[in-house]
Amino acid sequence: MNKTIVFKCGGSVIKEISDDFFANLKQLKNDGWKFAIVHGGGPEITSMLNKLKINTEFVKGQRKTTKQVLEVAEMILSGKMNKFFVSRLTSHGLKAVGLSGTDGGLLKAEYLDKKVYGEVGSIKAVDTNVLHGLMDVGFIPVIAPLALTESCQTLNVNADLAASAVASELNANKLMYVTDVSGIINNGKLESELTPADIKELISSEVITGGMIPKVESAMSALSERVKEVMIVNGKGSFLANDTFTGTKIIKEKEHVL
Repeated sequence: MNKTIVFKCGGSVIKEISDDFFANLKQLKNDGWKFAIVHGGGPEITSMLNKLKINTEFVKGQRKTTKQVLEVAEMILSGKMNKFFVSRLTSHGLKAVGLSGTDGGLLKAEYLDKKVYGEVGSIKAVDTNVLHGLMDVGFIPVIAPLALTESCQTLNVNADLAASAVASELNANKLMYVTDVSGIINNGKLESELTPADIKELISSEVITGGMIPKVESAMSALSERVKEVMIVNGKGSFLANDTFTGTKIIKEKEHVL
């Protein structure tokens, strides 16, 4: 049986990931699971742009990426953040290899809308050969969200969408969004399973607010015919309890018991 998980780790949580999280990964690995990890790096990119006094702006939640901004994004994503994450995994006894989506033709993209977003890509294909090659011999691929066009132009891509595309092409059992919370809390209770309709209702009733809204919207957008389950889990604690995944599972629709 295919036992594959794709983790998406946001840039804001990478440096806060706990020892318990890595212990969970080791437990899963011992149980026969394989992983790939896609990470972001937005806060670090913004910090470096500010230090270099390079202007940056967001359009509809997506960073507008000029050539200058792309150079910084590539430096932070493929360099600082990627290698930091690989080092953390290695220090916990997990074999990891850092990659960019530009390596081995892993992520192929075309311009999302050059006039509006600049050097930002929309993923059109994922070549999973390099991922399978690494995972089959026990390595965890750690992927920076950059991609190449047909003419080999590097583009910045949304890490959520990159993770979704990778999960789809790997036929992953689960796509997990690693955040700084345990999931969606409603009246003090963790919601274990929600549909998009449930989530929209919780947003309208202001149970889901602030920074959780884009997280759940990204998770919902990742659902597809091939990615049937997305979980929001806590990277600052444990997401396994008695061999059971803990967090909020988002599915297309709940099964009806007749």
